[in-house]
Amino acid sequence: MVIVIDPYVAGISGDMILCSLVDLGADKNKILEGVKSCEKFLPESIIKKMDFTKINKHGINSTELILEIDEKTHERKGSELKQAIRKSTNELLLSEKTKNFAASCIDTLISAESKIHGIPSETVLFHEASSIDTIVDIIGVAIAIEDLGIFDEEIVSMPICVGGGTITFSHGIMTNPASAVLEILKNSNLVVHGGTVKNELTTPTGACILVNLTNSPIEYYPSMKINSIGYGAGKNEFENFSNVLKIVKGINKNNFNSDSVTMLETNVDDVSGEILGNLIEKIMQDGAKDASIYHGITKKGRPTNLISVVCENDTMEKIADTLITETGTLGIRVSCSKRIIVPRTIRETQIIISDKTFNVKYKVSSFKGKSTFKIEFDDLKKIANYLDKSIKETELLIRKEIQQKDGKND
Repeated sequence: MVIVIDPYVAGISGDMILCSLVDLGADKNKILEGVKSCEKFLPESIIKKMDFTKINKHGINSTELILEIDEKTHERKGSELKQAIRKSTNELLLSEKTKNFAASCIDTLISAESKIHGIPSETVLFHEASSIDTIVDIIGVAIAIEDLGIFDEEIVSMPICVGGGTITFSHGIMTNPASAVLEILKNSNLVVHGGTVKNELTTPTGACILVNLTNSPIEYYPSMKINSIGYGAGKNEFENFSNVLKIVKGINKNNFNSDSVTMLETNVDDVSGEILGNLIEKIMQDGAKDASIYHGITKKGRPTNLISVVCENDTMEKIADTLITETGTLGIRVSCSKRIIVPRTIRETQIIISDKTFNVKYKVSSFKGKSTFKIEFDDLKKIANYLDKSIKETELLIRKEIQQKDGKND
């Protein structure tokens, strides 16, 4: 399954994402009940009315959020919103993945404001984002995504239209996009463009939700069979286009998925093998997806070691710091690379060998209708050591148990 978020023309806001998901089929009653139960965690804020309704937006039949609130304060600490979201997700008994998503959204918003104003995150004050509608957007989207069951699907984003002109907010007038939007999108791989409209088309809340849903940009729609489309209406009316966010759900017609990763590379010619071996362990602990070292020849016939690291954008700085500290390198090449991924799932089962019960994780992949599985090596090694058998012999025993239990064929 692939989910395409398309903010190419109309941009993106929190309520537009929420409405698109409802239009896509998320249970609106579950969202309304869940969000309404959260207002007690944000004192001096009352949801007077909330509903989803159909609206024709410049020729597009879409879903709009009707929200009437009574706010007695127009300034709150970011930590207040974070605490309200944490309490809300706990009370709603959402999954850990959903709780983490909601927490990450508000953390992203707080972190952006902290960097912009040069103050600690715990002292960040929200003005425009202090309203309960920020909670409505984040909690509502979290409930909707869990209801649709798309957290584990491939989610990609078309380029994001941010608009142009100027905007007026608590700190005065500034050019659009707002600093918070730029800061949020800065550390992602997502692509932005301005468009011709002199209005704010992408909001900080919309941006923080989007970057926590996906870090996979696309320029064109993938090869896919379209199953359903959600249209989420924004509040403004524009003469030349429909102010509507599209979310498209379908089946990827390729035999593999794809995402984007960050590549770090550096050459070192005066580092011992012991240091390089220790380096690999450290950068894997820092969150690298993979790391390799290649021998080669550089200028003036000097032998060198090329260190290549695959990582996520959010772990790049920590890994780069380790590379510099451990090797003394004076430069690191950074690039974004598209990666083809064979669809896979991680499973866990219990097996009994020699009257001993072991928990075993294994990775199941599927390509062109054929499934294979690979046992987690750490589990394999632990069991082999316990049984005092070779890795190869232990693997045969475990594979046989998994095949008998789960009916897998390698």
